[in-house]
Amino acid sequence: MSESARRQPTVRAMVARPSALQARLRVLLWLLAAGAVAWWWLGLSLSGLMPQAGGLEIARQFFAAALTPALDYQAAFVPDGSPAFLWSVAQTMGVTLLYAVAALSLAVALALPLSFFASMAAPVVVRVPLRAVLGLARSVHELLWAILFLAAFGMNSASAIVAIALPFAGTLAKVWSEMLDETSPTAARALELSGARSRLAFAVGRAPLAFADMAAYGFYRLECAVRASAVLGFFGYPTAGYFLKLSFENLHYREVWTWLYALLLMVLLFEAWSARLRKRFVA
Repeated sequence: MSESARRQPTVRAMVARPSALQARLRVLLWLLAAGAVAWWWLGLSLSGLMPQAGGLEIARQFFAAALTPALDYQAAFVPDGSPAFLWSVAQTMGVTLLYAVAALSLAVALALPLSFFASMAAPVVVRVPLRAVLGLARSVHELLWAILFLAAFGMNSASAIVAIALPFAGTLAKVWSEMLDETSPTAARALELSGARSRLAFAVGRAPLAFADMAAYGFYRLECAVRASAVLGFFGYPTAGYFLKLSFENLHYREVWTWLYALLLMVLLFEAWSARLRKRFVA
């Protein structure tokens, strides 16, 4: 058989089956089309973003304050015995971090075993119902969980931590189970051939390969937990969001930017730490 004859089936297959790039472009075009239909159906228009009377001046004052964040209280009256403003910011960010770490540690403790039972290592009768439960947990936003727990248990730190941990555990378990499934099966198969049970081979042969990605995603969820714990301050918890809300309501925009910069600094520190640990694990 000639070389051209041998190539013909391959060429025909390439023509008949779109490339991976073409498939991704097609999905992107479908998403853009769906977005356009959604805009049309909802009657959305960019004219709705036109500023109201005085809106431009408020926006100018707010963004101008970003250049001069507050180093002290902007209020005319500060109660005696109040800590220095920057020290108060540092203390509150520490509390915000404690809420985030407590919530994420609970989420990780739940997600580690659940991710294994949601992966292909578990039988279908376990994996499918568990994935449905995880989908329910992560489909309810932590703010809604917080409202439910506030109504049921009142204002306490445990309800805030569990409100963050539940959807985070569902998300972590889903993503980690997919990371386990996508690792190379070579080591696990070798362990099975040597006599190890299939689930043990899956855990020992695949988990170490996925550990770096799982750790990196865990650190990313810690950044998300910091933001979530800060937002819970809008419900009255003593986190950064509570004091940011007060500053914004009092039109103390320079204080607002100090809180925003403090949150940004914390997120950047976590990102640098995550990148360093990931490099160490991969190496």
